[in-house]
Amino acid sequence: MRMVDLIEKKRDGKELTTEEINFIIEGYTKGEIPDYQVSAFSMAVFFKDMTQRERADLTMAMVNSGDTIDLSAIEGVKVDKHSTGGVGDTTTLVLAPLVAALDVPVAKMSGRGLGHTGGTVDKLEAVAGFHVEITNEEFVKLVNEHKIAVIGQSGNLTPADKKLYALRDVTATVDSIPMIASSIMSKKIAAGADAIVLDVKTGAGAFMKTLDGSKDLARAMVGIGNNVGRRTMAVISDMSQPLGAAIGNALEVQEAIDTLKGHGPKDLEDLCLALGSQMVFLAGKASSLEDAENKLREVIANGKALDKFRDFLANQGGDASVVDHPERLPQAAYKIEVPAPRSGVVSEIVADEIGVAAMWLGAGRATKESEIDLAVGLMLNKKVGEAVQEGESLVTIHANSEDVANVKAKILAAISIADSAEAPTLIYGTIIE
Repeated sequence: MRMVDLIEKKRDGKELTTEEINFIIEGYTKGEIPDYQVSAFSMAVFFKDMTQRERADLTMAMVNSGDTIDLSAIEGVKVDKHSTGGVGDTTTLVLAPLVAALDVPVAKMSGRGLGHTGGTVDKLEAVAGFHVEITNEEFVKLVNEHKIAVIGQSGNLTPADKKLYALRDVTATVDSIPMIASSIMSKKIAAGADAIVLDVKTGAGAFMKTLDGSKDLARAMVGIGNNVGRRTMAVISDMSQPLGAAIGNALEVQEAIDTLKGHGPKDLEDLCLALGSQMVFLAGKASSLEDAENKLREVIANGKALDKFRDFLANQGGDASVVDHPERLPQAAYKIEVPAPRSGVVSEIVADEIGVAAMWLGAGRATKESEIDLAVGLMLNKKVGEAVQEGESLVTIHANSEDVANVKAKILAAISIADSAEAPTLIYGTIIE
């Protein structure tokens, strides 16, 4: 088998066999196939696409390129959730205890963030004492006994994906649906999930800017999951503006607590209910998505979801008193308001630009070596479609320095005010097969 023949075959729009796809991924991972040939192959895929079967084979070839996590010692159906990214995405902090309160095992492997705010691990470490450095045995024991635990990412998961992504990043082939879908799904499958729920973002702050592109990606990932024996569903949600109000690590923990108490931002709550319903349904704990949503609303109302979050923090060394005393979370030294320059209705909040402003404060990492300030961030006081008076606060900056002129300017450039505007649609649809 020669790589040049396989490049030619895909260039001409023909379907590759399972063996041929395995040959490419295995050879590239081992360094036997050079970058320039895989670059040509990636470009051929970019233009000629892949069949559903090819996409599934590519995904499993990447899964099999490294370690896989065995979660079989954990009882029940393990459902994982993945978001394609965004600004102010606090869903994991809410969803984990919310669905665990319904006896759905949440065995979460999470990493640190690179971007606007920290990853799930960074956010949780805003709670004093909380740690993810636990043994696999302790991880399994916690999930079996309490239905929830988070451990740091370990092992050599999907090395082929890491190598292939780095190459695609410098060859203008990142925006390839089969490549994106197989990259995301390979990591979820290698991490041991039985079923997968996907939050596919769309809009200015999303990886996929158009609704059609987001739907194509969602269908591709759901198709891959179902083809390789993982029940998979997806929600397509808006990221034209940040989700919720908080952008920043400790601020997002407080927002998650508020949401579990039943008085968080409506868009965050609604999205968590939509994603959580799919997780509960796939885990076999509800007869329908509607039944699942009703059960989720019940554990918010009766306090069981909040109790689960409190126990989860304590089980991993965290100061669970922050649930009742969120002022014990890291606090910024200064709160600085950003006043509206005119009266009207907020018509646009450019999510990416707001995210950059939060990163400038220290809420996120510009590079892997950057230190995160867990206390700082932004609170949006107005969302798209809401009226505002001149001089009223659009955003509250939580900072540890009074020198935030550049952050203020960034925020004002990212928010538009018009005579009228409507709130964007939050959920554009669900993909269930």
